[in-house]
Amino acid sequence: MDYVCSVHGISIFASGRQNSGKARPLGRNEEFSMVLETIAVIAAGLFAGAAAYINIVQHPAAVRLGTSQAVAFFAPMYARAAPLQASLAMIGSLAGLGSWWAGSGLGWLVGALCLASAIPFTLVVMKPVNDRLKNPSLDARSDEAKQLLVKWWRLHAVRSVAGLLSFLVFVLSLPGS
Repeated sequence: MDYVCSVHGISIFASGRQNSGKARPLGRNEEFSMVLETIAVIAAGLFAGAAAYINIVQHPAAVRLGTSQAVAFFAPMYARAAPLQASLAMIGSLAGLGSWWAGSGLGWLVGALCLASAIPFTLVVMKPVNDRLKNPSLDARSDEAKQLLVKWWRLHAVRSVAGLLSFLVFVLSLPGS
């Protein structure tokens, strides 16, 4: 059975929210939960897509130009990508936690924790590599620079996987999935 939830003029369609097989209006908690679920799925999907793009397309293309060019590209790329990715991870995680708290099921907690894991991973595990790649004293033609770029790509792949897993868990947790 399909239902429509309209919040501030935005209609959200959901399947699978039933009460004895009869249509019923959604309660405020269910409306709130549906909005949070939608936000979580969108944020996780955007995070996963951006992270995967960086690993599959952007970083390999930068490295193909040569180590010096890839190192020169890193600092401005990071300055633009970090706030976007951090915001998406935070928004998606909080929306997933809110969905779980509102009673949408354990999948929302699992997805939220998976997405949220990208934040401490970046701040603790990736930070030394990020800082070194952004450091102007790094010789961009050195073996160290080349090794740092490879290490960064591998570490970033962990973020990509966390985002993709979170997105899949969120999608599979949607009503009717």
